[in-house]
Amino acid sequence: MAGMLRKLAMSGIAAKVISEARKPQNQAKIKKAIADFQKSRQGKSPRR
Repeated sequence: MAGMLRKLAMSGIAAKVISEARKPQNQAKIKKAIADFQKSRQGKSPRR
């Protein structure tokens, strides 16, 4: 029963995230965040 409730909650959260990501003002924020993250990772050497 708990597993079913967890899956239901996760699908609801995923639906909300997807609907928010479709909004144009949020798309600009997402693109900026990705660009900033990639820029910050450029100077660092990969961990191994």
